[in-house]
Amino acid sequence: MSENNKIVLGEHVDRTSVAATNLFWLGFIIYAVSYTISATDEVNYVVCNVFQLLGLFMLLPSSAVLIYLKIDNSYLRMLFFTFILWQFATVIRGIEFDYEVTKQLLFDPNSGVFLYLAPVIMLIPVNISYLKKIFQTIIILSVFFILYDMIFISQLLYPRENMRSQAMIEFFTQQLSLCGGFLLLTFFYHTKKTNLFILFTMAATFILAVIRARRGLIFMSFSMLFFSYLIYHYINKTKVVNIVLSLFLITMVTFVAIKVYNENRKNTFSLITERINQRTRSEVVKYFYRDMQIKDWIIGKGLNGEYFCPGVTEGVGRITIFRRVVETGYLQVILNGGLISLVLLLLIAIPGMIRGIFYSNNILSKAAGIWIFLFLLYMYPGTITKFSMHYLLVWISIGICYSKQICSLPDETIREMFTSKQKLARQTQN
Repeated sequence: MSENNKIVLGEHVDRTSVAATNLFWLGFIIYAVSYTISATDEVNYVVCNVFQLLGLFMLLPSSAVLIYLKIDNSYLRMLFFTFILWQFATVIRGIEFDYEVTKQLLFDPNSGVFLYLAPVIMLIPVNISYLKKIFQTIIILSVFFILYDMIFISQLLYPRENMRSQAMIEFFTQQLSLCGGFLLLTFFYHTKKTNLFILFTMAATFILAVIRARRGLIFMSFSMLFFSYLIYHYINKTKVVNIVLSLFLITMVTFVAIKVYNENRKNTFSLITERINQRTRSEVVKYFYRDMQIKDWIIGKGLNGEYFCPGVTEGVGRITIFRRVVETGYLQVILNGGLISLVLLLLIAIPGMIRGIFYSNNILSKAAGIWIFLFLLYMYPGTITKFSMHYLLVWISIGICYSKQICSLPDETIREMFTSKQKLARQTQN
């Protein structure tokens, strides 16, 4: 085995790196779950901010230990560091030195500074030991998703006029559950218990999205389940008869689902019935296009860029004249960083997606390529660029897809490293 492959497999992981990795992901979990519960208004936001600070004090120093500035691929190296410099310029153009902006920079993963620092995670070298920590982090976040759902189930299923319940669902899913889709795509490497739990989490996400009529979330959760289903058949080289039986089963489930929907369309599913043909973004997009000037299209308006959009509700019942959110990912990137930011992002992501899906030898790389594809797909119905596990996985996936060593590894070698407890124990002791 080559020296590079030994590094990828995690055979040269020292104790310092293991400790830093544990501290990094523990800090991220604390930050994410603290921010998420603040959406409920049941916990004092100051307490949430204190825990977020604790998480930052853990993940920032540990990330400095883990980051490795060398990128082997010259194409990726040139574009990535250009992109990071432009991200830095975008942040600088939006900074205002006052209390509210400082709070936003530190504590808001949707528009704060850590959204723009998220791509730096690609500079942490990927090996099997590191990936195992990532998978464990996703499981822990999913556990918190189920726990929060159980605690706040009455608020989540609140009558339609309550906007807080919709905000809670979006916070819970974006920060805690959607990242579970990556585990489903890589189910080949996980235990049956893990796969069943994540499948349950994604199913719960889909059901909540349907009940609360979050159409973008319905599309995201369903597409993750669908692509996981395709990978299952790809791995098992399913025979034609099994594919036909599967299609028959899907048809039957669809028929039952339609029947249940029709029987409950006036109560449980009344909100999705009303919203299914609504175009809620058309007015916002119209104002966005009307406000943007040529310079704004090219370089964006910076971290806190706004556009004139009177009379549109933002947040929970708040009417604004200027908005910072477009609700369409591609336009959001343009609003803050301009076409320069979007083009750099696409030039990095699209080749990585192609390499992972079509020029790799294992499910891990193909799943990473699919994750990038889904990210680009989701950028239309929603704003996915947030400081969340979902978005961090995009950049981790880009790193995987550009790694020749990872893409060339056979599946059995990777699976053995994931499932071998004895070998993992030896890694930790080295």
